[in-house]
Amino acid sequence: MPSHARSTSLWPLLVRGLMAVGLVAIGEATAQSLPIEVEAALRKARLPSNALSAVVDEAGSGERLLAWNDHAPVNPASVFKLFTTYAALDQLGPAWSWTTPVYLSGALRDGVLDGSVVIQGRGDPKLVVERVWLLLRRLQQMGVRDIRGDILLDRTAFSLRERWPGEFDNEPFKPQNVQPDALLLNYKSVTYTFSPDAARGVATVGVEPALAGVQVDASVSLAPGACDDWRAALKPVLTDPTRVRFGGAYPASCGERSWPLAHADPRAYNARLVEQLWRELGGRLGGAVRDGPVPAGARLAFELPSPALAEVVRDINKYSNNVMAEQLFLSLALPAPLPSAPPASGAAPEPVGVRLEDGRDAMRRWLSTRFGDDASRAVVIDNGSGLSRDVRVSANLMARVLQRAWGSAVMPELISSLPVTGTDGTLKRSTATAGRAHLKTGSLRDVAAVAGFVLSNSGKRYVVVAIVNHPLAASARPAIDALVQWAILDGPAR
Repeated sequence: MPSHARSTSLWPLLVRGLMAVGLVAIGEATAQSLPIEVEAALRKARLPSNALSAVVDEAGSGERLLAWNDHAPVNPASVFKLFTTYAALDQLGPAWSWTTPVYLSGALRDGVLDGSVVIQGRGDPKLVVERVWLLLRRLQQMGVRDIRGDILLDRTAFSLRERWPGEFDNEPFKPQNVQPDALLLNYKSVTYTFSPDAARGVATVGVEPALAGVQVDASVSLAPGACDDWRAALKPVLTDPTRVRFGGAYPASCGERSWPLAHADPRAYNARLVEQLWRELGGRLGGAVRDGPVPAGARLAFELPSPALAEVVRDINKYSNNVMAEQLFLSLALPAPLPSAPPASGAAPEPVGVRLEDGRDAMRRWLSTRFGDDASRAVVIDNGSGLSRDVRVSANLMARVLQRAWGSAVMPELISSLPVTGTDGTLKRSTATAGRAHLKTGSLRDVAAVAGFVLSNSGKRYVVVAIVNHPLAASARPAIDALVQWAILDGPAR
């Protein structure tokens, strides 16, 4: 069923359910008025005041400074990542990590493996190219240099419907649209770097990582003029996964720039990357790099641990990394401990991987445990990143989640993962006082949102949630910044 049809059919049932448990009164604002600065910014943006849902509470005490349309179910976009990351920190702990086991089948003698190597994916969101290189280097340090069989990539820990990467916004080459994978290597993306060489009249094209069997133009012509929409000027041709070309020119005034793009054939990315790195390390391979489960009788060689969860959560929230959030969301539903290799004899069990619905169920259970069954029913959960037209949550429930996070043992890790106003991440361009707010941002075609913590002039901390749902939401950032600044000033008279 198309997502828009599913959303339309669920909406009346959701509203009736929320009203039945007293969690929402659609279209009704509280008796409070908005701060005049916020109202003025909304008017300038041609946004109606009821497009905004907002809460400002003192952290810890829960004293409420502002509530506006706070019980209305709205789309929070990437602010939903706060649910995913807090749930993970709360359940797993900041020091928790993923492991990626490597198995060997067959005899190993004098550097020759008369069998296959298996790399088993278990959801690690940060298997970037440097860590894949380290994994293969460690394999060689264990004496494996010539593999007579295959390198098998076991991706069975997740069981997901294969989707076109451009399904959400018709932009299949955006890294934000890469789909989750039990063995997610380097976000299935390639970064192209353009370096002007004025003497030759070209910009050289760097590629990281290189992929086996994929050719990339070594240079592109330089062009005069301003560095405006330089990416469009390059006119990339990406339809052939084995040949990347640039049909335009690169403005010399841009200096050196980089452009990350999702690979045109995500199914082949893992195999191409592993083969390229293995051969660069001098390894030999008699078979192929291909998908396949751990065979019966395979023995564990080693496990590559991921960075700690706290570090992964920081990457997710600071830069709103969608695919890392999806990996974490699905990992919440993985069995603990994960199954080991199949037995030495007998048929290996049919792998049953984690589905998207399993991740949703895991999130609902956490919400019910921490906030009650009513809270769990009051949320429409689609995925873990908020890259969805269907997800719904109220500003009031978001504030409740942040209040609990404030009093939790993982508060420091969660807050430090959030972008800081005027300083870093997705808040680098915020006009609110620099350094005074840690806020997760969210942006979609019709959504602009923030949620997090503000340090006021009096030294108080406030929980701030502001979510705008409207076709003109892209123009709402000044109004949201005005609300954040109002909290920094301890809520002056309206």
